[in-house]
Amino acid sequence: MKTRMPPVFKIVERFILKHMKIVFYIKQVLKMAMQQVYLPMLYKRYAGKPVEKGLVIFADAHHEDLPFSMRKMYETLQGDPEYKNETWVTDFGKMGYGSLLKWLKQFMKRYAAAEYVFICDNFLPVSACTKRPETKVVQLWHSGGLLKKSGYDTTEDIPKMYKGGSVYKNYDLLTVSALCCVPVFTKTMRLAPGVVQATGISRSDCYYDEAWNQANREEFYRKYPDAKGKKVILWAPTFRGNAAMPTLCGMEEIQRAMKETSDRYYWVIKLHPHLEEKGMKSNCDLPSEKIFAVADLLITDYSSVLFDYMVYEKPFLFFAPDFDSFDHARGFYVPYDSFPCQIVSDGTKLVAAIDREFTQNRTDEIRECLKYHMQMCDGQATERILEVVKNL
Repeated sequence: MKTRMPPVFKIVERFILKHMKIVFYIKQVLKMAMQQVYLPMLYKRYAGKPVEKGLVIFADAHHEDLPFSMRKMYETLQGDPEYKNETWVTDFGKMGYGSLLKWLKQFMKRYAAAEYVFICDNFLPVSACTKRPETKVVQLWHSGGLLKKSGYDTTEDIPKMYKGGSVYKNYDLLTVSALCCVPVFTKTMRLAPGVVQATGISRSDCYYDEAWNQANREEFYRKYPDAKGKKVILWAPTFRGNAAMPTLCGMEEIQRAMKETSDRYYWVIKLHPHLEEKGMKSNCDLPSEKIFAVADLLITDYSSVLFDYMVYEKPFLFFAPDFDSFDHARGFYVPYDSFPCQIVSDGTKLVAAIDREFTQNRTDEIRECLKYHMQMCDGQATERILEVVKNL
């Protein structure tokens, strides 16, 4: 009996996966070397000079423009003559190694001189040294609520082989959306008691600004006039795996549902930036936060975008065809069925679930869920955060 050879695409797939794993491993080793040797050396060299009073740095390694999560804080401080804002924002993944080293050298010089540093995601340079106490690092964490596990609670965020030191070192304050998040973030980021505080998340203030919401509605319908007269459905899934090797689940089922309901629903697909970097495409060029005011229904899986959308007290549902494997690989902080929505795992039942969701009235349940996960997000979070920052 002849042995059947695997299909060509299987061979190619295995080769690509193996190559990606090797690249991922090399990147982790380089990150460890930078965190343990290169960056601490630079910081020590520059930290001998006095701190520049009022110098505020906004830093990020995942975007080319200032992230939405920091924009409200940036604008607030920009209008205060007591502070001088500097932005150090770039996408490390798009930089050559030489350019990256040069950028890091320049950043560490300014970091050593700053009075305040604001970040909103993992940002290795701020944790790669013994920080001087005069400089305060504020982590405006980019997500609210509690859903999937993160940080040191999952190897998909921080691999076991990573020995470069804590990626959350040097934080003086980490802001979260509600009291329920405080013990969880303290544990998963291995932070000292008191660092994590339920101030609300700064960016959520925008959602309470009706002028901002109205401008977003007008922009959406100007760009997508075919949506007028239809209910707008926003599908915003998260990625599986890690940021270096992200995968997507459910696209085929969503496309079938779109085709079946195109007469009555206008579908917006917003993929996670990590997925778009790998060539997968959204069908709308507006960021998710600008679509919340327009959307009539959110479909997501394990994405924290849910909590931002929930501020609008509109219906949502979970479409999670890989729930069992995701739960086993990553897990959750709260029961997945504790949210006021349907859970759909079978794509053939998705359209019926959508139609049914529009007939439900879950407003009271949504408000209770919002209170638990986002209780400190009331339109005044940025002001509260600044009160804490000034007393650090």
